[in-house]
Amino acid sequence: MAVKVLVVDDSSFFRRRVSEILELDSDIKVIDFAVNGKEAVEKAAQLKPDVITMDVEMPVLDGISAVKQIMASNPTPILMFSSLTREGAGATLDALDAGALDFLPKKFEDIARNSDDAIKSLQTKVKEIGRRRLPRFAASTATRQSSRPTTARPNSSISQPDRTFQRAGNANISSGTAKASGKKYQLVAIGTSTGGPVALQTILTQLPANFPYPILLIQHMPAAFTPAFATRLNSLCKIRVKEAQQGDRLEPGVAYLAPGGQQMMVESRGSLKVFEDDSPRITYKPSVDITFASAAKAYQGDVLAVVLTGMGADGRDGARMLKQAGATIWAQDEKTCVVYGMPQAIANAGLASEHVALPDVANRISKEVGC
Repeated sequence: MAVKVLVVDDSSFFRRRVSEILELDSDIKVIDFAVNGKEAVEKAAQLKPDVITMDVEMPVLDGISAVKQIMASNPTPILMFSSLTREGAGATLDALDAGALDFLPKKFEDIARNSDDAIKSLQTKVKEIGRRRLPRFAASTATRQSSRPTTARPNSSISQPDRTFQRAGNANISSGTAKASGKKYQLVAIGTSTGGPVALQTILTQLPANFPYPILLIQHMPAAFTPAFATRLNSLCKIRVKEAQQGDRLEPGVAYLAPGGQQMMVESRGSLKVFEDDSPRITYKPSVDITFASAAKAYQGDVLAVVLTGMGADGRDGARMLKQAGATIWAQDEKTCVVYGMPQAIANAGLASEHVALPDVANRISKEVGC
């Protein structure tokens, strides 16, 4: 059955262009358009689309407000279109806070190296998040408030959306009561893609200020977004979070976010190398594989690596190198992933010793490293 899409944008040209691209794929059907956020909220309730593509800046009701209202009344996977500017980054992160699952640059030439790749990227993202069927009911206010993770920014006007699908852990796979292995570590590394910003925020905001090791964060994200994302996480977390820079010395209780468009490597125990990578063979910049592989070389088995939600298989090869060096590999469980791609690649390769539900990850990490 084709994925049903509602396209929301105040530009008639952009609505038409997005529709044309999506319907080149026979597995996608654009069922209607909305020209502002208010109309999007109404049509989301009427048409029950599988996916909504949403602009940020629109008249009558902006995209962020529309996302909040849709997620409160008719939870639907939403893909945001964003400008690659500092303001665009902030607005897109607000939209993710409000419940959107993922985003793409509004200029298609920014998506990939050529138009064919850009078209494929948009189609793939829509189909992937369209498979994530969110619950089509509005939980009571009391239920939503009692079950929300405490990740809202101080003084933020954005309430946390209903993320029932990300709270439904699988007790048969892992639980917050699992015991620590007793293994000693020197580094924690976390790789993720689609759905990662929310997943990372959920995990990092629960880690204690006295976290004993440095943390490497590899999130597939454009260069314009990583400074804003690092700043936002730092404002929310007890640990310190910063965008990684060339020559950074790794410190306990500090998380280093790989800069968008660059690669981050552990050069030796205690220092980072951040560099431009023009290799056409490397799809992801930053790449989880590259960072994981460097950690395996520098820290051998003294690494706890976690692969979270995301499309594709980035992280599998690097995790294999870590595993061979004696490191511990965990993967997010399928039920709480936005897209079960990267963790599935880890699972299928037999690399993960645990499959952990998102709400349990922070607690399991803290126990495992002896916080």
